[in-house]
Amino acid sequence: MNFSDRILLIVDDEKNTRDGLRRSLEDDFDVYVAANSAEAEEVLSSESVDVMLTDLRLGGESGMELIQRTLTRPQAPLCILMTAYGSVDVAVEAMKNGVYDYISKPLNIDELEIVIKRAIRSRIVEAENVVLKNQVSERRGLENIIGLSAAMEPIFDMIRQVAPTRATVLIEGESGTGKELVGRAIHQLSGRPKAKLVTVHCAALSENLLESELFGHERGAFTGATDRRIGRFEEADGGTLFLDEIGEINASTQVKLLRAIGERTIERLGSNKPIKIDVRVVAATNKDLSEMVREGTFRDDLYFRLNVVSIHLPPLRTRKEDIVLLASSFLREFTAENQKSPMELSAEALSLLLDYDWPGNIRELRTAIEHGVVMCNGTRIEVRHLPTFLREGRLGDLRETTRLAHSTGLPVSTPIHQPSSPPLSISSFPTEPEDLNLAKMEERLIQLALARTGDHRTEAAKLLGISRRTLQRKLKEMNEDEL
Repeated sequence: MNFSDRILLIVDDEKNTRDGLRRSLEDDFDVYVAANSAEAEEVLSSESVDVMLTDLRLGGESGMELIQRTLTRPQAPLCILMTAYGSVDVAVEAMKNGVYDYISKPLNIDELEIVIKRAIRSRIVEAENVVLKNQVSERRGLENIIGLSAAMEPIFDMIRQVAPTRATVLIEGESGTGKELVGRAIHQLSGRPKAKLVTVHCAALSENLLESELFGHERGAFTGATDRRIGRFEEADGGTLFLDEIGEINASTQVKLLRAIGERTIERLGSNKPIKIDVRVVAATNKDLSEMVREGTFRDDLYFRLNVVSIHLPPLRTRKEDIVLLASSFLREFTAENQKSPMELSAEALSLLLDYDWPGNIRELRTAIEHGVVMCNGTRIEVRHLPTFLREGRLGDLRETTRLAHSTGLPVSTPIHQPSSPPLSISSFPTEPEDLNLAKMEERLIQLALARTGDHRTEAAKLLGISRRTLQRKLKEMNEDEL
């Protein structure tokens, strides 16, 4: 776990102590220091501090008083108390007042690092739990539809709005965009989720078989009909019937389907006896039904019956942000399915995924990730493990790839560092003993990094291997020293 972007605030009225702690800890954390409670509260007001490490005695004020005020803040940091006046009573009282942990002076730095990292892990887990609880609450019934892109938000809103109603829904979109998942979500969020959801893939059946599948048949209705058969409409009575690829049904079946939806009545093949049904119909298609209506290949009255509410799913190429989330989900699924260790994608491999247009949409991405998991013998999927059609594409921006991955939690390895400017070199610095002043060399290193990156502080921080906040603090200290 990377802690370098986690903010640690050290509060101690002894300059040597706080500066020594900062030097010991700033390689692992983004460290701020404060000499008293006023300086500490200034940092707390401007930065999202993860952990506050404070001395028990701060001049004329108690560190416990600072902790008590700090814990009343929204998103308060976890607080660790350090003191040379250690006793069981002090520790117990500190814990009662909300202190995360307690450590005695003189400090053992290794022990202190363990305590701080444990506190940060606790804070991360707590934050993740809050996010997960919110997501479960907000997306109950939508768990299987992965997407945080702007293109998906109105889809989720529409599903929530239409699901509790009895309206017929037409889901449109290219093959592989997840239309069946949307149909399932509508059913789960309906007023009767425990009732049956029945799915019929219209394109997979011949004309005669489709009618029998939908409406059922009596014994002797046609050659081979040796027994009565209950159709899918009757099977779905009280629940939802999902008709996939509705654009494939012929004219005769369209007429019968129109009556079933409009009158809520069906007749089995070979029978004239009407059967009342209570079925909510959700249909899906990858065809343009409005165009088919204009061409005369799809009934306009059936189209209007189906299209009470229309949901159009965007293709994957217009929701690139979701590729990272989907790839992460498929990685977990296929590593577990194939009993392999957890895997990550190299930055180059993820760049290929983001750069490709995905004509097969989510289904095609799923296949690509499964291919990568199967072909990889280690724990990192490289470009060579992905299907040929992806390897023929061009690489995207690896920095943007890594940013997208880290922002959404996808396991992705850091690419081999290939800076656009020459790497920093020790030859840039003096080697004579009288010139080897650590603070001065640090200043010259920072100046060189800024020069190499055109004064771009974020890139300079990356080149130096520190956080942007640490670089900003060091620049501020350099300027103060010049005054």
